[in-house]
Amino acid sequence: MNAGAPHKNLRALSEIFFNSEAELGRFESVEAAALPGHYRRLLDHQEHMTVAVEAYHESLVDVDVLASQSTETHYARRILLRRRDTGEVVQWGLMRIHLPSFAEEVRREIAEEQRPLGRILVRHNFLRTIHVDALWRIEPGPELCQQFDLAGGSNAETPPTTYGRTADIHINGQSAVEVLEVVAPLR
Repeated sequence: MNAGAPHKNLRALSEIFFNSEAELGRFESVEAAALPGHYRRLLDHQEHMTVAVEAYHESLVDVDVLASQSTETHYARRILLRRRDTGEVVQWGLMRIHLPSFAEEVRREIAEEQRPLGRILVRHNFLRTIHVDALWRIEPGPELCQQFDLAGGSNAETPPTTYGRTADIHINGQSAVEVLEVVAPLR
């Protein structure tokens, strides 16, 4: 893996919940033009992934919080987004939220773990911009295989390649949220 800012962001986010990013899979930074069409539509934009996956799948999504950690200044969570109509997992993600960037009401709503972060931020109408750090081609490892219900991981069978992105969400011009978002392999 090459050194550099995108890999540093990937490593920093993965180390919140995992000993190594290898538990997630093998990540290769790619240009937008290298993304297959539907993945490019899902990942190569400056919108919230909640909005993108809901539009793509023509279904609202709900969040499952798999794990979370809090400090005085940060809240991190590992999540799945599921289609509301079928329950199918459409995205896996990690995020680290800088709590002082948000009012108490928003922090409370985030901590309730009932809504996707993108929906919360849209609902509160923050002046926000999303900066994509890197786009990734991913050979899923044990964690992603388990969460996406894929063959592979510790088995001999190779799981399907998928794609993701790392990004920063800025609120009022300041970095407030770091995310790693991985789209479930499209079938």
